[in-house]
Amino acid sequence: MVHVIYKGSNMYHNTRKIMRNWSMVMMIATIITMSGTVLAAPMTKEQGDAILNELREIKQLLARPQQPQAQAPSTPQSMKIKGDAIYVLGKSDAPLTLVAFTDFQCPFCGRFETTTFPEIKKNYIDTGKLRYIVRDLPLTELHPFALKAAQSVHCAGDQGKFWEMKDLVFKNQNKLDVDSLAGYAKELALNADTFKSCMAEGKHLKEIGDEAKYAQSLGITGTPTFILGKTAGDSVEGRVIVGAQPLAAFEAAINEMLGKY
Repeated sequence: MVHVIYKGSNMYHNTRKIMRNWSMVMMIATIITMSGTVLAAPMTKEQGDAILNELREIKQLLARPQQPQAQAPSTPQSMKIKGDAIYVLGKSDAPLTLVAFTDFQCPFCGRFETTTFPEIKKNYIDTGKLRYIVRDLPLTELHPFALKAAQSVHCAGDQGKFWEMKDLVFKNQNKLDVDSLAGYAKELALNADTFKSCMAEGKHLKEIGDEAKYAQSLGITGTPTFILGKTAGDSVEGRVIVGAQPLAAFEAAINEMLGKY
């Protein structure tokens, strides 16, 4: 089997790569902002603002004194990971599973979720061909609201609204403060007191932290990162897709695997 890794610096956030030359970052920003050919769909003003904010934060990190770091290992092209989760979207007997390691404040994750994922859901998940699992990898050094956003999705999950809250958070990445998250909970008709207590007590902090540690143990340090593979009991083994790739890249990978299994 030939494993293909899809990668794009303009579609991927990696904490180990933020120390690259600032001028290169600005060059990439210009390409992202001005070129409609780089990305699969036109960029909205909100997405453009989010990316520019990311670059400002990276600039601040670049200005800090840095300790020498060992070179990070490259992300493997294929891997076997756990395929069980509390929340799984799709039929249990779907032949393939797509696992997403995501950060709820990452604009590239948001781009995937709002532009590419709906088509994947319609064509593959809703038709019983694919299961979808979201795993947490909040890059808190870059994204100060990512951890609270992840908590809010899990707290909503306690009341049966995991996927609905996930969608709302990604659609409103420019408003992820505690009051805004409570507003989304209200929009979903969640019990306000239960949601507030869940957030205040940090009920899901440990499992979110465990997910992040698991990702790092696999060599996954950036978002979004996907593993697409055959569903085999409580594990998934397949190829790694790095970054918010266009829909065509996901379709090609999924269709190729469907032809084999």
